[in-house]
Amino acid sequence: MTQDITIKITDREGITHEIQAPTDMNLNVMEVIRMYELAEEGTIGICGGMALCASCQCYVLNDVISLERNPDEEAMLSEAYHVKENSRLGCQIPVTEDANGLAIEIAPEQ
Repeated sequence: MTQDITIKITDREGITHEIQAPTDMNLNVMEVIRMYELAEEGTIGICGGMALCASCQCYVLNDVISLERNPDEEAMLSEAYHVKENSRLGCQIPVTEDANGLAIEIAPEQ
C-alpha cells in the first residue's frame, strides 16, 4: 500500500513548508516543488529533470537520504553556483517512503 510522505521544504524566501507528497506517482523532489509552486515559475526544473541545468539544486538539511550523487548529478553540480557539501539536484531525489521526513532548502537561483 502506498502512502504520502512528509517533506519540509524551505523556499528561497526562507519560509518552510511542510507538505505531503505521494509515493505512488514516481515523482522527484523537483516535481513536488513545482507542484506546490514553492519556487517562481520558470526558475526550477528548466531542463525538465534531466540533471542538465542545476536549477533544482537544494541543500539536504537532515540525514534522511544519502548525500551520494550519481555521476550526472556530480558533473552538473561541479559547474553550478552556490554548491555546498549537502547539495543535491531535486530532480535526482525520488519521492519514496524512504524520503519521509526529508528536510531541504531550495538553493538560490543559478
